[in-house]
Order: sequence, then structure tokens, then C-alpha cells
Amino acid sequence: MSRRNTVGRKVWIGLLSVLILLGIFLFVTLFLPLSRAYAHKTKLQTLAKATFDAAKKQDLVLLEKNVVALQKELRVVTDVAKPAFMYKHVPLVGYMLSDMEHGMAAADHLLSAGKQSVVALEPYADLIGFKKGSQFSNQSTESRLETAILTIDKLVPQIDKISVDLEKAQKELEQINPQRYPKKIGKYVIRDKVNNLYTQITGFVTLATDAKPLFKKLPKILGKDEEQKYLVLFLNDKELRPTGGFITAYALFSIDKGQIRIAESSDIYDLDNTISHPAAPDEIRRYHKGVSQFFIRDSNISPDYMKSIGYFEDLLARGSKKLDYDGIISIDTRVLTTTLAILGPTEAGGITFTADNDPRCDCPQVIYELENVITRPTPYFREQRKSLLSVLLFNIMQKALGVSPSQYWGRLSQNFLTELDEKHILVYLNDTESQKAIESIGYGGRIKATAGDYLHINNTNFAGAKSNLYISYKLDSVAKKQGNMIEREVTLEYRNSHPASDCNLEHGNLCLNAPLRNWVRVYVPKGAKLVKFVGSEIPVREYTDLDKQVFEGFLVIQPMGIAKIRVTYQIPDSVLNKEGGAYQLMIQKQPGVDVMDTTVTYDNATWTQLLKHDTTITL
Repeated sequence: MSRRNTVGRKVWIGLLSVLILLGIFLFVTLFLPLSRAYAHKTKLQTLAKATFDAAKKQDLVLLEKNVVALQKELRVVTDVAKPAFMYKHVPLVGYMLSDMEHGMAAADHLLSAGKQSVVALEPYADLIGFKKGSQFSNQSTESRLETAILTIDKLVPQIDKISVDLEKAQKELEQINPQRYPKKIGKYVIRDKVNNLYTQITGFVTLATDAKPLFKKLPKILGKDEEQKYLVLFLNDKELRPTGGFITAYALFSIDKGQIRIAESSDIYDLDNTISHPAAPDEIRRYHKGVSQFFIRDSNISPDYMKSIGYFEDLLARGSKKLDYDGIISIDTRVLTTTLAILGPTEAGGITFTADNDPRCDCPQVIYELENVITRPTPYFREQRKSLLSVLLFNIMQKALGVSPSQYWGRLSQNFLTELDEKHILVYLNDTESQKAIESIGYGGRIKATAGDYLHINNTNFAGAKSNLYISYKLDSVAKKQGNMIEREVTLEYRNSHPASDCNLEHGNLCLNAPLRNWVRVYVPKGAKLVKFVGSEIPVREYTDLDKQVFEGFLVIQPMGIAKIRVTYQIPDSVLNKEGGAYQLMIQKQPGVDVMDTTVTYDNATWTQLLKHDTTITL
């Protein structure tokens, strides 16, 4: 055998040896750790489901046990997979291992925060409806809220400890970019699934982090140290207005160390009668029917709650009646309905109110009875209408405080948070720091700033009876990139599903459904250029408001009818995320609207959902 052949053979043997060693190294450090980690998948999923179920069942003992077990198993998986993380800088595929490492670290911090939360809540479990704990059940109705407020005050010091883990989780999640993943591998959708999971988790972490300032302010807001007074505005969302509904009544509540009382309540028309009214703003004179003065009942004309409160307070200052309050809280009829669905029938003013469907209106009975008392024309004055809403709200609160906390308080708390999140309750506080805390978690009804694309559609019922009771919405948004611009077509369909009411005043019937005179404003990014607006019955107006571009129109939706607007406009492609070129759209839902069937399309990606709250969509 020649020397050349011998050398060549040695080279091949050397190369083969290196490849074998490399293969063994890859097997030991990459494939074996990942396969071992994958073997724990079923156990992790089982423990995660058990933890979620324990939370749903409000079993604090089982929840604590499952959180500990889940974190222990997660740490085992992390240790098993750790050798594979050395490949996180490998081009093309390394980002998946990097995301896996950061995702596991974030999950560990979240579980640590969860464990601390459970331990902190244990002594007060009965307060929030969990099964462990009993110190609230045997207290009087008057003492329970005071105890609850003192409990929150005791929990405040724990918030900083818990938030440390939440902030660490947030930093880990910031290292993950779902846009790096392929849209599909074969027939399997990848990017959308990763993005949805990422959005849910980051949304929870952001919410929990943003809630910290508000939680710290709660004892003060709830009158722990000194009396707090709140002006409650009752909004009729069946007569939709920019921040939720027509202002129909008000009540002044005070809360002092857990004691709640009604200081004053009345119909909004009584308050209007004390005011020297200026001329109505242009938009009211333009779209409202026969209204030339600016009434306080019409003051919530801005989609931004704080701006509307400014109008309200300016008009209040022009009147002879002085109201002393620390904040203004607006609630719509959905709040009453969902609360009654939990607590059951509740009496006020000689009427028993329920959340059951009433065939007279095909709506909740509480809605029909309130409309019957407040809006039905009668030849005589009804004193009852002045205070009925406030008495009903007060009786609901007393009933809630009077029941066993473990029976209802958990569900009531969850419902209250849902109504805040879905903007059926809006809050404005005089104290600057408290107001910042409210806004940080999205409960202030503000129009938000955003770097990406933006959409808010605001509808106003001007003299269209209570027809929003029967209106449903379908929103379709299609955006396409054209050069350095994005052209977007937004279609909103209004559907009235019910026959017209007999609105003849001489007949004295309840006028619920009539032609809906609808003033519509479409808020989009500032600088957007309108291409066309189809569906408005009057010339379209364009202007800027709240640092947005606004396209404004007007249309009428008939009972049993369908109407549409279609708005096409262009915006610069600067709204695209600079990293990965993702399209991001923030949609802000109008207060008072229950749900909007929404479809968003950008290029070939589509997002479909029933929109219930402000949502940021990434495609």
C-alpha cells in the first residue's frame, strides 16, 4: 500500500472519528436533553391543568399544593434541558432554544409569584371566596367591608415582594420574539400559535404589574383612614353615548371605614334644572334632534372619559347645586344585570328586579322595569324615579355584603373586574396619584397612544329611543401594504334585530325600539389620509381629536334593518413594528358596547374574535 493511500486512509479515519465524536456530543448535549425534557410534557400538562382547576374551584389548599408541584416539575425539566441551551446562538434555529430557556425562566418566576400570592392570601381566603379561611363568615354585614379593607391594607406590603418575580418574568419574556417563527411548517400553523400564547402570558404579566399601584391605593380609595365620597353616574347603554350611555341619574355615596351610605340621589334632569346652560357644542346642534343647549345629561360627548368628565364638571360649576366628591364612577345597565345574575332577585322601590329574560322586551327583566319606571310617559309625576337606581344599587351592595363571602364574593369580585376590563364601569378620581393608578390598568376610559396602527369606532344615539338594546355590530378590517403606505378598509355593519315599538306619546306605551339616529366617529392614527367613506347620510367631516385622525359621519338604522359604513384610508408603513416588520393594531372598544364581532386581516394573516375589551392584535 502506498504512503499516499495510508495518509488518505488516516485522514478519512480521523474525519470519521471527529464526526462520530461530534455526533455523540450532539446526541448527549442536544438530542438527549431535549428528548428527556419532552418526556416530562404529559406530567407538566397534567399539573398545569390541575393547578388551573384548583383556581377555578377556589380551593386554596389544593391550589398551593399544585403550584408547588408544578414548579418542582418545571425545574426538573429545566435542569434536564439545560445542556441544549448552549446551542441558542446557532444561526437559523438557535432562537427556539433561546426562547425555550427564557420561557422556562419566566414560568418559574410566575409560579414563584403565584406561590407567594397564595401564602399571602391564606389568612383571608374567605374574603375572596376561596374555601380555606372562615374569619369573615361570622361577622355582621356592617363589619365585613371594613374587615375587607383592612385585609387589603395588610396585603399591600406583600405586593412589592410578589412584583419582584413578576418583573423578572417580564424581562425574560421581553427576550422572546414570536415574529421570528415561520408562519407554517407543512400544514401546521406555527407563528400564530406561538404569538397567541405569548400575547396571553405577556398580557397577564403586564396586567399584574400595572395593577400594583392601584392595589396600593385601594385602602385609601375605600375610605380606610378618612371618608371618601363618590359621585355615581348611571348610564343607559341602551341609548348609547360616547362614554357608555345617556346619563340618566346620579347618586352620591360615601364610604368610611367600611360603612356605606347614600348621601343624595336624584334624576339627572333635576340636576340639569339647577344649571345655567350655555349653547350646545356644534356636534350636538348638528346631530341631536331639537337640542340647542348644552345639558349635563349630554356632557359625555367625548370618547375620552376624562375629557367628558371635564365637560360635566364645567357645567356643574355653572349651577346652584354643589356636590362634594373624591371621584366620579360611571356604571351602565350591564353591571346591574350581571350582578343580579349572581345574587338573585333584589327588591327596590316596591319592585323585585331579576336578570331573567322578560318576554315583553326580550331583554333582562331589570332593564324592562327600569325603563318602565324611568322612561314610560305618564300624566302624573312619579317620585319613585328620582331615587330608584341608587336604591337598587345600594340594596345590591347590602345584599352582597350580607351573604357568606365564600358563597358569592369570589364570583362578585371576578364579575366586578370583568365589568371594569370591558368598560361597563369607568372611574375618575380627583387624587392625581390614584388616577394614575386607575389609568395604568386601563380602568379610566382614556383614548390611548400607540406606536402601531389604531382603531376606535365611537357611536352616539341621538334621539333614537333605546334602540341600542337591539343593535349588534360586525367589524371587518382589511389592511394591505402598498409601497411605503398601508391601505386599510374598515367596514362596520349595524343590525337591528327587533320590530319597532309603538312610540306614539298619546298611547303611553314604552318606546324602546325606534329608528336609531347614529353619529359615528372613526378614530385612526394621526396623519391618515381618507380615500373614501361610504354609508354616511351627510357629508363626511375630517379633523384631529385626542391626537388621532377622525372621520365623522351620520346614518340611521331602522328597526329590523341593516346599515353599513365602509371607510378606506391610508397610513404610513411606519406603524409596522421595526423588528420583524410585524403589523400591530390596537382596537379600543367603546364603553357600553357588550361585544363586537371582529375580523382583522393583514396581507394573508387573519384574526377573528368577539371583541369585548381593548385589544392589541399582532399579525
